[in-house]
Amino acid sequence: MVEIDIDKIDEAVLALLYLTLHDCFRAWKGFDWEAMDRLHRKGLIHDPVGKAKSVVLTDEGLAESERLFRKLFAKPASSDQPAESAARSRR
Repeated sequence: MVEIDIDKIDEAVLALLYLTLHDCFRAWKGFDWEAMDRLHRKGLIHDPVGKAKSVVLTDEGLAESERLFRKLFAKPASSDQPAESAARSRR
């Protein structure tokens, strides 16, 4: 069986939380509960336990989720498109 790198799982979950971001700092919490708990213990999200369908990212978690989202999922900016224009296309 393949050994799973839990840190990479957590990074992917945090990056995907950025994809579902709404109200500036809330994200839908439809991910593995163990991963969400680890992100909470790392101080990247507030306690995910509760009836709310979304979770609040901490300031550090918000910044890290954006960084990881760009690292894992963004296409490189083409040479004929200015970097600033490429960044605007995500917004």
